[in-house]
Amino acid sequence: MTADSPAARPAEPANSAPSRAGSARRTVLLRGGTVHSPADPFATAMVVEGDRVAWVGSEGAADGFADAADEVVHLEGALVTPAFTDAHVHVTATGLALTGLDLSGATGLADALARIRAHAARRPAERALIGQGYDETGWPEGRPPTRAELDEAAGGRPLYLTRVDVHSAAVSTALLDLVPGVADRDGYAADAPLTRDAHHAVRRAAYAAMSPAQRAAAQGAALDRAAAVGIGSVHECAGPDLSGEDDFAALLALAAERPGPRVTGYWGEAVTGPADARRLRELGAFGAAGDFCADGSLGSRTAHLTQPYADRPGHRGNGYLDSAAVAAHVAACTEAGLQAGFHAIGDAAVAAVVDGVRAAAERVGLDRVRALRHRVEHAEMLTPETVAGFAELALTASVQPAFDAAWGGEEGMYARRLGPERARALNPYAALLRAGVPLALGSDAPVTPLDPWRTVQAAAFHRTPEHRISARAAFTAHTRGGWRAVGRDDAGVLVPGAPADYAVWAAGDLVVQVPDERVANWSTDPRSGTPGLPDLTPGAELPVCLRTVVAGNTVHPGPIG
Repeated sequence: MTADSPAARPAEPANSAPSRAGSARRTVLLRGGTVHSPADPFATAMVVEGDRVAWVGSEGAADGFADAADEVVHLEGALVTPAFTDAHVHVTATGLALTGLDLSGATGLADALARIRAHAARRPAERALIGQGYDETGWPEGRPPTRAELDEAAGGRPLYLTRVDVHSAAVSTALLDLVPGVADRDGYAADAPLTRDAHHAVRRAAYAAMSPAQRAAAQGAALDRAAAVGIGSVHECAGPDLSGEDDFAALLALAAERPGPRVTGYWGEAVTGPADARRLRELGAFGAAGDFCADGSLGSRTAHLTQPYADRPGHRGNGYLDSAAVAAHVAACTEAGLQAGFHAIGDAAVAAVVDGVRAAAERVGLDRVRALRHRVEHAEMLTPETVAGFAELALTASVQPAFDAAWGGEEGMYARRLGPERARALNPYAALLRAGVPLALGSDAPVTPLDPWRTVQAAAFHRTPEHRISARAAFTAHTRGGWRAVGRDDAGVLVPGAPADYAVWAAGDLVVQVPDERVANWSTDPRSGTPGLPDLTPGAELPVCLRTVVAGNTVHPGPIG
């Protein structure tokens, strides 16, 4: 990919913040590639004026725009798509994993402890050590570290170490000492990972020990990584038990002043009336949603189930919100014109959310509830009845296909927790789409990495074949779906008038993939009139991001030429 710019107009600095005013004065012509657009399935060129797409079309017609363009980008066969939207991210925690202690690759307990020791030695000035991503289910020892082991590895310093699902944490004694009365809190264990309120309390203490510089570095690293993989927007899922108001406000301020993806902030806290809604808006929250938890996670056995866990008889997890609490929150948010939402994974939790939203609709009106597109995060254990409820109530399913790739299958963590039969029913994306339920795809980073093409691949090649959706449907859910989840139907697609949020990719042959094995899985027949996408067959080389643009401004200036 090469670019020609008039000599009289200096190049925009690569590290300059996106500027709506600056982009409004520039016209950019991209040509000589493939533009993924429903406006023209055979488009090879695109014109951007300021922060909007102005035109898409053929190479021959592009000649008419070349002389008036401030910049001509020669794509040299590259693919241009809408930038991805990651609909569920924890930005600071993702950045801490990128810049600090990430145990997601640890091969066992000894390896994890060695990584902790090395991290502590590299960070002698940090008051508290923060890490994430351990998953004991894949370790030979089959258990998390003990408190004594953590105390030794951390050299007696406060250490907060979340499990991969971020719904429990292993901690050192020095961190517990920072939280008076922690042993009396719900979810405390004498020598095991903490859950529920005890976990929330130690997390607040660990995050409070971070310096502003440490937080800013983590947030910047996460946003830079998102831009580098073609993500133009992220939905931050924050809340009082996750990262705190200071962290949330700092992130929104940072995103507003630096180049990088757009950040839509969700704050997971109950709304009881107009005063709560006003406070959330003043905080900068788009909605009272995200990780407002109706339950926990399957890995930590805190997801709320109707039947006991297969590997812990008699235990059904934890329900944090009942249908009455859900109804009160949704009704108050709807009255205030504020989007509501919940984290719900287990079938009992999902049912409580559906029942509660239905009760709120009876109270304030179904049309008003549907209009706000309230959302449910994860929504893994669904039944035909709850799928129908999502469709009836116009709930958006904010889902993470990489969960299935990581923990699905006959031998995966889901099967160990639930048994193979219940595990096979998880994450039924095809059933949701058939019912007309809108999907918005995300990563839940740092739970799974910021990796949008692999997310699309995981949805198209779900471990349970009947739950697979087409690559095109998954791609739409990961681009336009995130915008629709925030009430924008004019974005996430490259058509005239849409926001100029796009990514340029080095990609191989483009194909049309479908999940139904009774027909051909791919076709390159141009007569179909369907825009192609990269081949996402497992094992195929995935696209590489060359450039990411948000509102007409380059936020990831990848390799040119």
